[in-house]
Amino acid sequence: MSGQRVIALLGRPDAPTDAVEEYCRYLGKALLAEDFELVIERVAWRESSWTRAARALRRRAKGWRGVWVLVQYTALAWSARGFPVRFPRVLKTLKAAGVRVGVVFHDIEPYSGKRVIDGVRRRAQLHVMLKSLRLCDGAVFTVPMERISWIKNGHSKGCFIPVGANLPTSSEANSRQGISTGGILSVAVFGITGGESGRWEIENIVEAVRFAVSRTGKLRLIVLGRNAQSAEAELKKRLDDSAVELHVMGVLPGEDVVRSLSISDVLLFVRGPISTRRGSAIAGIACGLPVIAFEGPETAAPITEAGLAFFSPTRKGDLGDVLLRVLEDEHFRTSLAQRSLLAQRQYFSWRAIAARYAEFLRRENEGGQPS
Repeated sequence: MSGQRVIALLGRPDAPTDAVEEYCRYLGKALLAEDFELVIERVAWRESSWTRAARALRRRAKGWRGVWVLVQYTALAWSARGFPVRFPRVLKTLKAAGVRVGVVFHDIEPYSGKRVIDGVRRRAQLHVMLKSLRLCDGAVFTVPMERISWIKNGHSKGCFIPVGANLPTSSEANSRQGISTGGILSVAVFGITGGESGRWEIENIVEAVRFAVSRTGKLRLIVLGRNAQSAEAELKKRLDDSAVELHVMGVLPGEDVVRSLSISDVLLFVRGPISTRRGSAIAGIACGLPVIAFEGPETAAPITEAGLAFFSPTRKGDLGDVLLRVLEDEHFRTSLAQRSLLAQRQYFSWRAIAARYAEFLRRENEGGQPS
């Protein structure tokens, strides 16, 4: 392989799927066309210990002198309980070895929560993120910087690059010719959150689908991704007396995710406000789907240029109303699908994302400021 070497440095892997590692793999493939070779490395602190992991990192970093190392930040990748206080030490180790340090902030805000421990965790994460931004040579944020609460008046080191869908798909490959114009319409849900948030999501999904099927006569609900199978029993119980055809598929290979989404007519995204870091929502956009979602502090262009239909989570029954409109109005549904395909091509394809990374790396190499 040829091209300028770049290291993507990860912490502990996530399970059952590691979205950050998948992100790096798709990015790496796309960067080849920009003459960059992305190599994935890990700091194996969970498998051994922080002392041994730090020692191993110092040895490896000697061979990375002058190379860009893009350290992937999520709080749980660098701490089992979300207190990533050792993360700045990783950056200092790299800096001492003469490495050009970039931080990719996949978590862009500290965690929420009302307990005392949540407040302590939040302060620790905020301290780590601020210190990491000071230490690094450049930073990539997955939402626009003006939407990040702890960054004031922009930042000269910062660059906004949205995430892409961790799927083997492209806008060119999905023309949405299979979008339903008759027969059973399909509603897709890609991933459900665990715990209390997941129960809220199930409640809203069931309520909306039951309302829509009462008007359309029959619907297919396809639920896949994380926590889908753990939600299956509740979904079956809640939809048992309805005309909803339920298909629960769990975690699937990327090709099967693309197949399931591409035969659907709309994606319901209720896992939080939609934004440019929400990969499971962008998966629907990548497959040319209308996406029903709600707005929040991170909702901003270019995600708003995709085929989104917004609902209000505080307005009773609004999700069902919006879902019914998308399903019943074929012209509206098709126009949203076309907008998703265009947004995918312009902003969320790995080709577009890699081009922005290449611009960021080249400008930093030349001593300029990232865009």
